[in-house]
Amino acid sequence: MERKLLFVYNPKAGKAQVRNRLADILDIFAQEGYEITVAPTQKRDDARAVVAGRRKDYELIVCSGGDGTLDEVVTGMIQSGLRTPIGYIPAGSTNDFGGSISLPKNMVRAARIAVRGSDFPCDIGTFRYDDVDDVFVYIAAFGLFTDVSYETGQEMKNVLGHMAYLLEGVKSLSSIRSFPMKVSWEGNEVEDDFIFGMVTNSLSVGGFKNITGRNVKLDDGLFEVTLIRMPKSPIELSNIMISLLNRSIDTNAMYCFRTAELTFESKEAVAWTLDGENGGSHTKVTIRNVCKGMDIRVKPLPE
Repeated sequence: MERKLLFVYNPKAGKAQVRNRLADILDIFAQEGYEITVAPTQKRDDARAVVAGRRKDYELIVCSGGDGTLDEVVTGMIQSGLRTPIGYIPAGSTNDFGGSISLPKNMVRAARIAVRGSDFPCDIGTFRYDDVDDVFVYIAAFGLFTDVSYETGQEMKNVLGHMAYLLEGVKSLSSIRSFPMKVSWEGNEVEDDFIFGMVTNSLSVGGFKNITGRNVKLDDGLFEVTLIRMPKSPIELSNIMISLLNRSIDTNAMYCFRTAELTFESKEAVAWTLDGENGGSHTKVTIRNVCKGMDIRVKPLPE
């Protein structure tokens, strides 16, 4: 009996390059003896729905798209209650998570890893608000440009896509909104006005490596947390951005720590993004690390 593989892909991700390699990808799956079910997505939430409602006999799920597509697939897997290994063929514009687990940008090579690689138990996150538990793979963030419209196309999926603009110098702070928030974790508590915050399990964000911290491990049960306070001048803001990119922490301008769980509270609803997708606006969220919560296919370790 042939093994069954569910292939979910976003035909619009990145520059729609998956369409040009689709035959090659399916051929690789077939060579490994899989009976393939192909599910192209048409709109947001399609990937989550098809994975959540899949049959039990699929022994592998492979998805191709940006980090948002992977987010939906992992969410669907969690909601189904069935733990199935996930292969990932990055096809988005940034692919932070794919880079974090050393997946190649070449889609054919990534497809081979998806069916021939080793399973890596990787941490994921839950994002709880109003008795609802959402799921994210590598980042939950608020502030700066994370509250832009999510209907403007793939180019807006990059969480920190405007970082380069900030580095060139901000003419005025009036366009930057701050968020008065209380943040609690492991017996600690801070209250401040923040312009940006991110809770991550990734080696890069927005294509910038090391921005999340040094010696990051994706299976240690801990998030890397970065909270940036409201700067007093455009020069201070530029210095903060440079410090963040170099990961030379300015303790007067930002909080950086590791934790398995934390809670954000605010009087006004704050807009969040989860893996580059709209996470909604909330006054209280609790974020928890699910240690080794999913199995993702990676390159086999050399013997």
